[in-house]
Amino acid sequence: MKTVGFISLGCPKNLVDSEVMLGLLEKAGYRIVQDPSEAEVLIVNTCSFIEDAKKESVDTILEMGEYKKRSQRSEVRCRKNQISDLRLPTASYGKCKKLVVAGCLPQRYKGELAKLLPEVDLFVGTGEYQNIVELLNGASPNLRASKYIHNARTPRKIATSRHAVYIKIAEGCFHDCSFCIIPKIRGKFRSRPINDIVKEAAALVKNGAKELNLIGQDTTSYGRDLKDGSDLSALLKKLSQIKGDFWIRIMYAYPTSITSELMEAIADLPKVCKYLDVPVQHISDRILSLMRRRERGTDIRRLIEELKKKIPKVTLRTSLIVGFPGETKKDFEELLSFVKEGCFDRLGVFTYSEEEGTGAAKLKGHVSQEIKRERQKRIMEAQKKISLAKNKKLIGSDMKAIIVGGDSEFIYARTQRQAPDIDGIVKIKAGAKVRMGEFSEIKIIKADEYDLTAYVIARV
Repeated sequence: MKTVGFISLGCPKNLVDSEVMLGLLEKAGYRIVQDPSEAEVLIVNTCSFIEDAKKESVDTILEMGEYKKRSQRSEVRCRKNQISDLRLPTASYGKCKKLVVAGCLPQRYKGELAKLLPEVDLFVGTGEYQNIVELLNGASPNLRASKYIHNARTPRKIATSRHAVYIKIAEGCFHDCSFCIIPKIRGKFRSRPINDIVKEAAALVKNGAKELNLIGQDTTSYGRDLKDGSDLSALLKKLSQIKGDFWIRIMYAYPTSITSELMEAIADLPKVCKYLDVPVQHISDRILSLMRRRERGTDIRRLIEELKKKIPKVTLRTSLIVGFPGETKKDFEELLSFVKEGCFDRLGVFTYSEEEGTGAAKLKGHVSQEIKRERQKRIMEAQKKISLAKNKKLIGSDMKAIIVGGDSEFIYARTQRQAPDIDGIVKIKAGAKVRMGEFSEIKIIKADEYDLTAYVIARV
């Protein structure tokens, strides 16, 4: 039985692709190992969204390539050992015979990588990861534009804890944001049928999932391509009918695609988290226009007002970009002033990354890295104060939380207000009677900028 080691980089959408590949490999008889030194096949599923992601991908590929080199050196040493009748330990050497690079990086750069990374044996793009087994067996990769999206019948091995999982409801993108390369990598927007998503979700809940995180490049455009009346609100209603005690969380909501029907569904359906991730990117009309975003500042403010009115106590998260080409001090100060209004409970800030092949790369007025970092810091400092003030208001509140981990000092949990991996956590003193992956009722007793401290009232 061949052993395979897997490293998944980038966003949760990439993670789901990795889990599909793991499922297909396991079904084909491969044994999944955690230690890369034990893997005969090493696969790195890469991200190339921004420069930092590309660098992380290349660094990881080179790191995994060392296991292949060690394997080759080990074989040479073993041959020498046979001649000299010496026996040297080989446990510290890797067993890797084949190094595979999958995902966005090879899809984006295609043949260029073969010259830059000769240690890689196989490149697998976003449009053919479903053929990973055949490709490892010698089929020729073609790196075609992506048209594939998995379904409920596709083998999938959950790589995270089983209680909090991601469900990819759509792939690709309708939009043409000038800073983003994703549509060229992931292809045109395509939704999975509602019944297929519900089938996968029901199986995950049966397997112990307590939190279903719905993801896609743009979850709020879900169903537009199906032309059968499907939309995200209809999907939420169907998912809510699945038996069991679990949450449904919506990520990556494009502002102009958020409908009144969706707001009502979030507000009315008990299983849907009163939480929405809405990446607005900026507030300056001029910058939004250069970004080729459909909304303007007044649209964003109107949407936030409507969300807070129709979904009481909603938690809002957003992502912003600073240092976009042409962003003046005035544009930035407008954005900073907007942040200080305290519209968002959670906030992430990217410094603009110039990506070849995008419209923004051709724009004039590129901002220095020093100014980008300084602007990023100022926004995060402003948001820290807002986050602390909002968290302090929660002290004394009783909440439902899912237990997600722990160490010798604390048990860790998350409430509906906290998405996995990107938001803060709740710390509970170790020793409380809880179960991993189950819900508990907690009382908030302390707050800092990002995390909360609580004690357990009762297990749910």
